[in-house]
Amino acid sequence: MPVALHYDRRMAEHRPPDRHPEKPERLEAILRHLKRTGLLDACPAGVVREATDDELRRVHAPAYLASLVDVDRRGGGPLEADTWMSPGSLVAARLAAGAAIEAVAGVLAEKPSRAMALVRPPGHHAVPGGAMGFCIYSNVAVAAREALARHAVDRILVVDFDVHHGNGTQDVFYDSPEVAFLSVHRHPFYPGTGLKDETGTGPGLGFTRNIPLPFGTPPAEFRAAFRSGLHDLADKQRPELIIISAGFDAMAEDPVGGLGLDFEDFDRLTRDVVEVADVHARGRIVSVLEGGYNPSLLAGCVETHLKALEATPQEG
Repeated sequence: MPVALHYDRRMAEHRPPDRHPEKPERLEAILRHLKRTGLLDACPAGVVREATDDELRRVHAPAYLASLVDVDRRGGGPLEADTWMSPGSLVAARLAAGAAIEAVAGVLAEKPSRAMALVRPPGHHAVPGGAMGFCIYSNVAVAAREALARHAVDRILVVDFDVHHGNGTQDVFYDSPEVAFLSVHRHPFYPGTGLKDETGTGPGLGFTRNIPLPFGTPPAEFRAAFRSGLHDLADKQRPELIIISAGFDAMAEDPVGGLGLDFEDFDRLTRDVVEVADVHARGRIVSVLEGGYNPSLLAGCVETHLKALEATPQEG
C-alpha cells in the first residue's frame, strides 16, 4: 500500500542554538537516507503548505500566536527553557502543522489511505497557550481538530510512542471522546505527566490511556503493553482515523531518551497500528514525526516505519 510523504526542506531552516538536539540534521538525514534507499522517489509526494491562523486557532490561544509573530519580527529567541525560534522558525513551524493537516486531508480522501508528515519542529509537548519541549505548534492536535471540523470523520485515535509523554496532545483532548489518546512512554521522565490515572474527564473519561514504563523495561514488555492498550482503546472508541505521533527516541543509543528499542521493535509497533487501522479505520493512518535525536538512527527508524506502514493486512 503506498504511503504519501509530506515534507518541505524549508523546515530545516528552524535552527535552535548550537548543540541543541532538535537540529536541522534530523530532517536532512532522513531525506538523504530515503533518497538513497529509493523510498523518497517511490512514495507519492504529499501537499505541504503553511497552516493558516484560523487552523492554528482551533488549538492555540490567539495571544500565544501573536507572541510568536512578535518573536519572529525580533529575529527569534527563546520561547521557554528548551524551545527557541530562529529567523526561519515561524515558517518551518507553520509548514509542520500544515503538512500534518494536508496529510490527514489526503488520507481521508484516500489519496492514498496512508501518509507520513516528515516535520520539524515536533509538536506533542506544545500546549494551547505556549511552547514546550522543542515544540511550537501542536501539529497532531491541529490536524485532528481540522479533520473533525472539515471532514466526514467523528472519531480519531492518536497513538504516541515517543519516549516522552505527549502532554500537549493529551491536554487538548482530555475531555473529548472524539479524539482518543494513547501514550506509551518512559516514566519518571520529562515532562513528568502521563500517569496511569490520567484517563480523561467529563465526556472524555476513559478515552485517554497512559502506559508509563520505567527505564530498563525489556522491549518485549514495551511492545506487549503497547499492543494491549492499543487494542483495548481502539475497541472502545472504534476510530475512523488513526494518527501516530511517531517519536523514535525510545531507540537504544538515542541521546535524549532511550528505552532500548531497536528497528524490529518499531516495525512491530507500526504493524500493530496497521492491524488496528485495518479493523476499525479502513486502513487509514497518518504518521507525524515527533522525536528521535540520533540523526542516522532516526533515518533508519523512519525507513522501518514507512515499510511497515506499506504493509497490507496479509503482510501485517
